[in-house]
Order: sequence, then structure tokens, then C-alpha cells
Amino acid sequence: MTLKKLAARLALITLAAASGSALAQVKIGVISSATGPTALVGIPQQNTVPLLPTKIGELTVEYIALSDASDPTESVKAIKKLITEDKVDAIIGPSGSPNAMGVIQFVAEAGVPMLAPVGTAAVVRPMTDQKKWIFKTTQNDDIIATALVEHMVKAGVKTLGLIGTADPYGENWATVMGDLAAKNGITIVASEKFLRSDNSVAGQSLKLLAAKPDAVLIAAPGGPSVLPQIALFDRGYKGLRYQTHGAALPAFLKLGGAKVEGTILAASLMLVLDEIPDSNPSKTVAKTYIAAYEKLHGSKPATFGANVYDAGLLLQHAVPVAAQKGAPGTPAFRAALRDALEQTRELVGSQGVYNMTPEDHSGFDQRGREMITVKDGQWRLLK
Repeated sequence: MTLKKLAARLALITLAAASGSALAQVKIGVISSATGPTALVGIPQQNTVPLLPTKIGELTVEYIALSDASDPTESVKAIKKLITEDKVDAIIGPSGSPNAMGVIQFVAEAGVPMLAPVGTAAVVRPMTDQKKWIFKTTQNDDIIATALVEHMVKAGVKTLGLIGTADPYGENWATVMGDLAAKNGITIVASEKFLRSDNSVAGQSLKLLAAKPDAVLIAAPGGPSVLPQIALFDRGYKGLRYQTHGAALPAFLKLGGAKVEGTILAASLMLVLDEIPDSNPSKTVAKTYIAAYEKLHGSKPATFGANVYDAGLLLQHAVPVAAQKGAPGTPAFRAALRDALEQTRELVGSQGVYNMTPEDHSGFDQRGREMITVKDGQWRLLK
């Protein structure tokens, strides 16, 4: 063999090796709202990215993390970049419900699975050809709402006031609570909306007070969940105050102080982990996540970060299955990854146990919630 032919063969071998190496890498895009109104949700999610698995089986994993500044328009730009330029195999994010709703079309058209760490069930319900590419790593609204309504019935609540964000999160909660309240003999006497960026809800709180409800439910994610509750407290409201799992973060206690004492919500076991029995399968996973996060960042994570951590667990389960059907970076792999995620069974996450089906792309059941209250400035199991 001549030197020229040998060099050519070596070049081909090198090219093939490089190609094989490229195909052996899974690319995952992550979009979070590290700034803006949703930052209290997005920061722990962004901070969780370094804790996601960098090797799954024989495949290495690269994470391409972007921030959308809580702006749905920026979410669309980030999604398009990840799909067209970075050619990712899956996406985790965005942090906000409106942001996630606004990108469904683009990930579906590209055939890229998206794991949405958002509150609203509207990203996966009702199931459509586009939404079959979306998976949700938080509890669906109805699971949380059912627990709240059960408590309301036991507490003798007959009239209810609602105030929620004027976006898919608040709107879906209004729909879910409207149905559940009617079925349980509870009349909704007032329903108000506000923007995540609002600095005051004085007008809405006065309307709620005028309706004199036995209880008020606030449906808002992150920091905005505190604003209506403080407004009601300052105006002397004495009824029961309920929150959704959107309020499940340490900052809720810090921002609200004594004014959120007695709040009732259904949310992740992470808020009250020390009170959870060791028999709960998610306790060990949650403790592992919290310890790793605290070691890296010096503080405990909000539950919203766990939604991204669980997305990593779901991918860790699904990627090896998908790799049997196609190489990373190909449409065949992405389609197989979607199918594998949909076939997830009894996967223990940090906040519950996932059982995905073609009809249910969240997969949580009652193991994904605990009834919790604020007592002496701390989250406590409601007993």
C-alpha cells in the first residue's frame, strides 16, 4: 500500500471515528426563566442543570442552557435556536406556563420531545397531535385541586373566591376549580385575575372582600402568589386561604412572613421532607437531589428545581431505549425517545411516581402531593 493510499485510509478511519463520536452524544436543550417575573421558578431550574446526568449508558449528554427572561417571545427564539442550530434531541423547559404553551407548535413540527416543568395541565391536555410531543414534570392541576376541595368540604366551605394569573396557569385553575366546586356544593362568588408583573391587586382584593367568601384560592406561580394574599391580609380578610403548588417555594415564606401564616396548599413532599415516612419511595430521591443542590449552591432548592431534576431522570430512563431504534441526532432517535417517555412505568422521581400513557403525559397520581400548611413561619404537614 502506498503512503498516499495509507493516508487516505487513515483519513477515512478518523472521519468515521469522529462521526461515531458525534452520534454518540445526546444534545439536550434547557430553557429557564432566570430573570423576570418567573425568576423564582426559573433560577432553581437553571441551577439544577449541572446536576443532570452527563452520561446515560454508553452515550454522553451535552446540555445547552438558555434563559428566556420570562418572555414568551424569547422562549420561541430559544426553541428555534436549539432546534435549527444546536439540533437538540430533547428540550427541558421553558419555566413558565405561557412560555411553554407558546412553543408547542415548534417542537411538534420539528419532532423534538419537550419536558415542560410548568404548572398548567393545558400543555398536555387535551391531548392532540402536537401535544403528544410534550411531557410534563409537575402535578396536573386536577390532582392538586381535588385535594384542596376535599379539605374545603371537610372545613365547611360553601363559598369560594378565586384570584389567579391572567395566563394559562390561572385560567386552567379557574376551569378546574369551577368544575370541582360545582360538584362539591361550593359556590364561586368572585373570580379575579392579575398579571405576573403587577405590583398591586388592590382592586381585585376589594372585590373579593365584597363577595365575603368562606375561603379564597390564589392560583399563581412563584413570587406573584404572595401578592394577593398580602393584599387580603392587609384588608382584614379572615377566611381560609388556599394556594396551589405554584406557591411551593422558600421565598413564599420569606416574602409573606406572618401574613401567610395558616396558608393551606397541596404540593410536593419536598416542602416537608423531614415529616415524610421513609416508606415513601420519593423521599430518597428527593434527599439525594437536595443534598447535591445544597453542596453545589449552598442553599436548598425550591420544588421547581426538582421538576428539572425529574426531567433528567425521565430522560435517563428513556434514552437507552430510544438508542436501540436510532442514533442520537436523527429523527428516528427523537421519535423513539418520545415513544419511550410515553411508556414510562413506575419511575420514582423526587416529587412522585411517573406512569405515562398516550392519554396522560404527566403521569402523577396521589403519591405526587401532600397537604401542607404554614405554621410558625415554616412548611408543615397538615394534620
